[in-house]
Amino acid sequence: MMIYYFLVVVAGYLITLTLGSVFVRWVCVSLEISKAKEAGVERAGRVIGFFERFIVLTFVLLDQYTALAFVLAAKSIARFRELEDRNFAEYYLVGTLASISFALFCGLIIKFLFKAINTGP
Repeated sequence: MMIYYFLVVVAGYLITLTLGSVFVRWVCVSLEISKAKEAGVERAGRVIGFFERFIVLTFVLLDQYTALAFVLAAKSIARFRELEDRNFAEYYLVGTLASISFALFCGLIIKFLFKAINTGP
């Protein structure tokens, strides 16, 4: 029984972390939202998004929904000055909300699968 939980969690993290970036990129491209300027380390946004989804999924699986505010606050503090640029602010908000929504959705699916495993056939 424990192996099923383990497999669901591993699959959930793999799906969230790999397909999450594809989903965020698709949302931003389909809305024709792009960064106003390139700043910082190349591909830093992808790495930040990866860790963002990892943390969000972990908080959801631990039923710590209020801790999700930590992720939003940390990102907003780090990008505070850049949010004055409207194009960047739109890109930031859409990307962040898409990333968090995807991880939240995956976490809820995993929790649903946990309940299905508990009830059995």
